[in-house]
Amino acid sequence: MAAVVQRWGGNPILTKADVPYPVETVHNAGAVKHEGRYLLLFRAHRRNGRSVIGVAESDDGYRFQVRPEPLLVPAQKGVFAEYEEYGVEDCRVSEVEGEYLLTYSAYSRHGVRIGLARTHDFCTVERVALISQADMRNVVIFPERIGGRYVRLDRPHTHLAPWSIWVSYSPDLVHWGDSRVVIRPATYHWDEAKVGPGAPPIKTRAGWLAIYHGVFSTMAGGVYRLGVALHDRQDPSRVLAVGDEWILQPEDPWELTGYVPNVVFTCGAIPEEDGTVKLYWGGADSVMCMGTARLEELVDLCLRCPRAAL
Repeated sequence: MAAVVQRWGGNPILTKADVPYPVETVHNAGAVKHEGRYLLLFRAHRRNGRSVIGVAESDDGYRFQVRPEPLLVPAQKGVFAEYEEYGVEDCRVSEVEGEYLLTYSAYSRHGVRIGLARTHDFCTVERVALISQADMRNVVIFPERIGGRYVRLDRPHTHLAPWSIWVSYSPDLVHWGDSRVVIRPATYHWDEAKVGPGAPPIKTRAGWLAIYHGVFSTMAGGVYRLGVALHDRQDPSRVLAVGDEWILQPEDPWELTGYVPNVVFTCGAIPEEDGTVKLYWGGADSVMCMGTARLEELVDLCLRCPRAAL
């Protein structure tokens, strides 16, 4: 049986050697198509151990060139400086109503919370607000309002209950609420330890397709894989199906070994007009990789081989 995600033969597509400023990793990139060009907003550890967000550009979505300077670095003044003190990480990009919304993890001595920024050109960025308390990670915003409200998937970062995916709503992008849990880890499945949103959801005829990450704990540590779920188009809190099988797992050497071994982790996927999707993922928290899949096959996996969401 053919793999659902076809890895590109040129992987990894980005390594630290491709970055023109000193970094030790390149991973967990948000992805977007802007004015006909593919952009990756990747996370990179500087040599002090703290992360910045850089930009790589491509004409074809496969071969990327990194810009000379990072796009987003920890703020130096104001409230953002206090809450980004330890770095900015794992950016997701959603195009909503003509502007690009960036959500990222802001780390500080107070924990991790979510920052929201906006841009129109990926040259200048305006920070909007810190849109969660600690501890919160992995926020992805839907690419359109639903019922007049902005919608996001998020993942509270807690040991009190299984790490689960929640949905939240906002009238203005700043104030979020009406939150509820929608997907929980499944016992003794590939995602039994934790689940979290990956790429921003993609609208299909069958529903919103969400690509998420799941973790299985082993004696050698956690294994991060990718899976898919389908949300109702009018009510995203209603999960139509969760695929019981993963779509991608660590297999290549740069996914099995690196800064964090046994990891594939996505923050971005780009749907194409031909029905395919370009999927981008970090390998072992060290390099960037990509592959392609057919949207209809991802949807079919949810419907053909489902498991309970909660």
